[in-house]
Amino acid sequence: MTSDPAPPSKPAPDMARQIGAAASRKVRAQRRGHKDVWFGLGMMGIIGWSVSVPTLLGAALGHWLDSHYPARFGWTLALLMAGLTVGCLNAWHWVAREDREMHAGENDNDA
Repeated sequence: MTSDPAPPSKPAPDMARQIGAAASRKVRAQRRGHKDVWFGLGMMGIIGWSVSVPTLLGAALGHWLDSHYPARFGWTLALLMAGLTVGCLNAWHWVAREDREMHAGENDNDA
């Protein structure tokens, strides 16, 4: 008495969808190409400049205002902090934009 082997079962639809999504992500990654070390260094440079330039401009403008229009408070510190805030928001914008580009369309086929 030999038993017949069980017929091959079909993969679950959910598993097939996950495999399809993974394959499409791989194809999209291959189309985009590989970002190397120079890209990362360039991005760090952009972020660094986007923070440091507004900070230094705020400090310079504050110093100029302090020397020409003295007040009870220091313009230098106030505008330095304002420049730092603007610079951090600017850096956040760059990082968020790059993150959106990296993940664009990633969840299209996952849902």
